[in-house]
Amino acid sequence: MPKIAALECSRCHHRISADTPQTLCPLDGGVLYVRYDMESLKMTARREHPAELAAASSKSLGMWRYADVLPEVEPVSLGEGWTPMLRSRRYEGLFVKEEGANPTGTFKARGMSMAVSMAKQYGLRHLATPSAGNAAGALAAYAAAAQMKAHIFMPKDVPFANYLEGVVYGADVRMVDGLISDCARMVGEEIKRQKEAGVAADDAWFDMSTLKEPFRVEGKKTMGYELVEQLGWEYPDAVFYPTGGGVGLIGMWKAFEEMEQLGWVTGKRPRMYALQAAGCAPVERAFDEGKAVSEFFDGAATFASGLRVPKPYGDNIILEIVRESGGKVVASDDAAILASILDWAKEEGIFLSPEGAAATAAYDTLLASGEIKRGERVVLFNTGAGLKYVDVIAEAMHLRRPGSLPTSLPVGGIITPV
Repeated sequence: MPKIAALECSRCHHRISADTPQTLCPLDGGVLYVRYDMESLKMTARREHPAELAAASSKSLGMWRYADVLPEVEPVSLGEGWTPMLRSRRYEGLFVKEEGANPTGTFKARGMSMAVSMAKQYGLRHLATPSAGNAAGALAAYAAAAQMKAHIFMPKDVPFANYLEGVVYGADVRMVDGLISDCARMVGEEIKRQKEAGVAADDAWFDMSTLKEPFRVEGKKTMGYELVEQLGWEYPDAVFYPTGGGVGLIGMWKAFEEMEQLGWVTGKRPRMYALQAAGCAPVERAFDEGKAVSEFFDGAATFASGLRVPKPYGDNIILEIVRESGGKVVASDDAAILASILDWAKEEGIFLSPEGAAATAAYDTLLASGEIKRGERVVLFNTGAGLKYVDVIAEAMHLRRPGSLPTSLPVGGIITPV
């Protein structure tokens, strides 16, 4: 595993040491990227060509098979990564990267595994995050595995599974009457209060918010390495990625850059498509208007809770990547998202999350318009298991359980001793 050379600001390119925990660039608040000595990495990486990685990592089918390009740390792992690449039976060239196969049922496991591993190495004990739901569940799980305390702020209308996860894993869960932006404000206010009060380091919270620490990107970037390896170390023509905070999109782009520097992949990078919900589409609006950053999206409302991010912190980076790659930002309304969930379940046997269905709905739109050509090799990300959203999907379908349930269930009997 390589040592970190420095943390580099995405805006001003100022470099700082990674010897102590960092959040954002101290000069301009830019996102910090982990940088390695790539020349040394070329000399010490396990392989000179893809086949050697496959042979060397045959016993590791998780994201840590890419330890050669991840920070030097003892992993806190629950088996994340190496998710299935499913070939569509209806659309030639289309693959679904099934991130619902991760621990806690979503791609968030990758980022939290890496970030919690580093937090444990730094000696941190209290980790806090605002979340639209799935990041909270992942942080709760990995903090429990690391014997750390998670402090979670979520909108009160997140899928019930997200609330249940936090409680079961023993996290400090706070439900907020508002959006993820309100949750982020509350986390920031508490961390500021603790600093002003001189709270001891052992009891102080560390902010694990999207892009406000450097290591969730490192975990998410493994999706880029993985999809290229699973396609025979060749780029696809396009990648469709549901985009709320956009860390996965940013991480994959970083992975492509690193792979090219290491000589692990050649060719033209894929067109990157960021998919949003029409009820909360700040990045799509900025893209269509030719702006470099988005504006706060008022009245955000969609049952794709992971896309209900009214102002992503890394919006400028997302827009740069989409434009540089020749891609696009596409938003679909909730009716189209629900229709795509039902279509893919019945026709392909895949129960998409609402966020994943925003990608399939956009794929249908762009295929119909001719922007995506039939037969082009496209990787579409289903970022979470549909089963994590049973309550919100059932509500969108106006579906109720037939019959009635007992008001209470016995503890003993079939499941446990009487």
